[in-house]
Amino acid sequence: MQNFEQHSAKSNLDPKPNAVTDQQVLIAGGGHVGLSFALLLAHHGIKSTLLEKNSYPEIGPEDDAKRSHYLDSRNTALSRRTVQIYQEIGLWDELQSHACRIDAVQISEQGSFGRAQLKKEEEKVESFGQVMENAWLGRKLLLAAQDEPLITLIDNADVVAVEQQADGVTLTFNYYDGSEGEQQLQGSVLVACDGRDSTVRRLLGISTTDYDYGQTAIVGVVETSMAHNHVAIERFSPAGPLAVLPLTDPEGDGNNKYQKGYRRSVVWVCPNGEEQQYLEDDAHFLATLQQAFGERAGSFIKAGRRGAYPLTRVLADRQVKGRCVIMGNAAHTLHPVAGQGFNLCMRDTHVLAEMLSEQVKQGADIGDKQMLQRYEKARQSDQKRVIRFCDAVVHGFTHSNPAIKLARNVALVAFDKLPNIKPLVATYAMGLKS
Repeated sequence: MQNFEQHSAKSNLDPKPNAVTDQQVLIAGGGHVGLSFALLLAHHGIKSTLLEKNSYPEIGPEDDAKRSHYLDSRNTALSRRTVQIYQEIGLWDELQSHACRIDAVQISEQGSFGRAQLKKEEEKVESFGQVMENAWLGRKLLLAAQDEPLITLIDNADVVAVEQQADGVTLTFNYYDGSEGEQQLQGSVLVACDGRDSTVRRLLGISTTDYDYGQTAIVGVVETSMAHNHVAIERFSPAGPLAVLPLTDPEGDGNNKYQKGYRRSVVWVCPNGEEQQYLEDDAHFLATLQQAFGERAGSFIKAGRRGAYPLTRVLADRQVKGRCVIMGNAAHTLHPVAGQGFNLCMRDTHVLAEMLSEQVKQGADIGDKQMLQRYEKARQSDQKRVIRFCDAVVHGFTHSNPAIKLARNVALVAFDKLPNIKPLVATYAMGLKS
């Protein structure tokens, strides 16, 4: 067994300048959440070493012809709070050219009277959030992490063991650089952001509570004959929920008032077993969207490549064990219907980074077990509220019982008309109150 600090092909393991502590955070999982957390730590002057199982692409600041990234080609709606977090660490200026703001949100059900709308002018906000391609977000996060001297990136690294000591954590992994044998890293705390099927969570013996929705999300980009005008639409139909979000033009510049705005991100949820017809047949996919959506977007005229993602809620039974924290989809994988999953993860990262920074200021151990348990307790209220909300939307709008259908349409009308309800819901949806 070798100590990994002796060599690395894609990382600089020399002492980091400007670190406020010699204590180091180990991060398992280098997707959007892991990279964002590392950048938040660096903002506070805390060193981290991030291990990613996949191979990072070789990209430079000017390599933007296809805006492709290994992460995937999906899109994410960033809440106002998530945007604020990226502003805090000075990254938003790099991100915003390919972000498309949401000025209004419309909610309706096919063939029913209930409908509701949120408008930014009524809520007195700049926007409800921004929609961005995962490829662009991942690329910018990776470039920022590569340029940050307090972050060490190690890709092609497969975690195989986690061992906790009284004063630290030892992470053992296979490093696929052509060499044989296992490597080791030591840190003061380990944060696992390695996805729904988290290896670290399994190695720590943390179980999960799973719920299979029996649904698959079809995700892609479509072009419509009418401009989106920065309106996000949530449409419920007997065939399944449909979210249609505004996107930038292919060249970006989503906040340019002269953009055409005919591209839209689509999340179409169908029962398991029906996904193949929507993946393989563009005409059928567009016709189904048209039937469910009506004429609100004009005609659905073109569909891009689509992906299918089976939907299962996965909740870790605990998020802290000793000096180890479970975060991101490893902690809570949610239904995408309300677009809250990634934004909840970002609030988790922000709170933990703030708490670790406070430990450093006090000269205390950043892996202190009691402090980490306080983090877990502090995040429970926000997490439980979001989980309950997502499940209420999924089950409430997919139930075919006539009485329930009537009740949900009355609720939509009440939400749209009664004072003081919209501001409260909007505040929670934007992540400004958690």
